[in-house]
Amino acid sequence: MNKKSYLDRIGIKKTDITADLESLRFLQRQHLLTIPFENLDIHWKRPITLDGNRFYDKIIGEKRGGFCYELNGLFYELLEEIGFQSKIISAKVSKGNGDFGAEYDHLAIITLIGNDEYLVDVGFGGFTAEPLKFILDAEQQDASGVFSIKKFDDKYFEVVKKDSYIWQSEYIFSPLKRDLTEFAGMCQYHQTSPESHFTQGKVCSLMTLDGRKTLTDWKFIETKNGQKKEISVNSAEQFNQILVDEFHIKPNFQ
Repeated sequence: MNKKSYLDRIGIKKTDITADLESLRFLQRQHLLTIPFENLDIHWKRPITLDGNRFYDKIIGEKRGGFCYELNGLFYELLEEIGFQSKIISAKVSKGNGDFGAEYDHLAIITLIGNDEYLVDVGFGGFTAEPLKFILDAEQQDASGVFSIKKFDDKYFEVVKKDSYIWQSEYIFSPLKRDLTEFAGMCQYHQTSPESHFTQGKVCSLMTLDGRKTLTDWKFIETKNGQKKEISVNSAEQFNQILVDEFHIKPNFQ
């Protein structure tokens, strides 16, 4: 990994970054502001393999985005390169009905700073803008909303987000350290199964300084200061043009 090129990609010019909480917050925010969450390769029939070099070539070299295994997998390597004590963890994403996905459904990171652990995630779309301190039942607010971590059962913890006055489940996770290779089966599932939401349509989403912009097969949504503007997408040509104009991604069907 070329640390300087990675930092350049996320808009950071200095390379003498210290492994402290202020830097971790800055790194996560810059990552979310510059590298989109997207599943385009699945629909362009470009296989995604769990290889850090492939992640780097795509996200840094090609100036693309990716989904959780790629984004958090590569960000974990950057944190390690800088000197953070981090580990990869597995999470099970909420289905919105009280049920959750399978183990390895989602890849996230826990980083230790001093005596405190933080949940770090740059690969879950509209999620936290900054790391969540791993403490229970405390409301933690950032630019993306109000979040809390709660004990789910003897094995898992649950991340919830406040929607008006209701707490909505995001995912449950175990703090057990995992290896990237353990996610291979679910990575393949999300690329090939008709039951995976990733195979059901394209998405590209990026946090902005005042909101978020998201492109799907059917619409482009831009939210600024809480105000939402929606444009219908009526053709592949229109989709590709928005992809270039708003996310600086050139369509690749090879």
